Amino acid sequence: MTLSLDATQLDRYSRHIIMDEVGPEGQERLLTSRVVVVGAGGLGAPAIQYLAAVGVGELVVVDDDVVERSNLQRQIIHHDEDVGEPKAQSAAAFVRGLNPDVSVEPIEARVDKSNVYDLIADADVVVDASDNFPTRYLLNDACRFEEIPLVHGAIYKFEGQATTLLPDGPCYRCLFPEAPEPGTVPDCATTGVLGVLPGTVGCIQATEAVKVILEAGEVLDGRLLFYDAMDMSFETVPYRTNPECPVCGEDGIDTIGDIEYVESCAVDLD
Repeated sequence: MTLSLDATQLDRYSRHIIMDEVGPEGQERLLTSRVVVVGAGGLGAPAIQYLAAVGVGELVVVDDDVVERSNLQRQIIHHDEDVGEPKAQSAAAFVRGLNPDVSVEPIEARVDKSNVYDLIADADVVVDASDNFPTRYLLNDACRFEEIPLVHGAIYKFEGQATTLLPDGPCYRCLFPEAPEPGTVPDCATTGVLGVLPGTVGCIQATEAVKVILEAGEVLDGRLLFYDAMDMSFETVPYRTNPECPVCGEDGIDTIGDIEYVESCAVDLD
């Protein structure tokens, strides 16, 4: 690694540099890393904020939505004057104001089969901050086939969950073989969400992404972390690779091919 920290960077990241687990080498690794965050909403906002603050060198923000006033109770990187603006652009403006070391690329698009490989290309880690099951399964499959670590998060009212999917570990389909039936899991617009909840889960996702880049500590590989804000409790549930998983199992497929990412998101191998 040829990058060297200048005086301003030594000051900015001084609390990292003095840590044995990070040091100047770890900070340089962060500054040369590329992270793709899919979703600039409740989960994406805190993840983007902290990934920018720690000095991720290239940050790609993918979102096809615009800022609404109802978002502002939880999506902390957007402001009242951003209402009506594309979330990807609003997020990019926030990042540029926070840390000039970060090269941020806003992409106003919805992830689908036609663009997913281009969007995650050359990523060191992908953060799934999406809010729908088809995107979650698509990101899982594409990241698995491209051998890119994927950090997943989800929230519901007062509860959240997170896990990290490594290329050689169990995948999202091992954990959830099929999505719930459409309409059985209400969204935030229907049931509401505690404003501070995504802050906790999004920060956990950012933490996992940083640990993946630094190759430090133990990530949530094969472990699903549950957070209950009402009880202020955390629980970790282990899960394993499913030998019959259609994506990462012994006879799994190796391309998204003809998979239809709608409703159950199941893979038909016939």
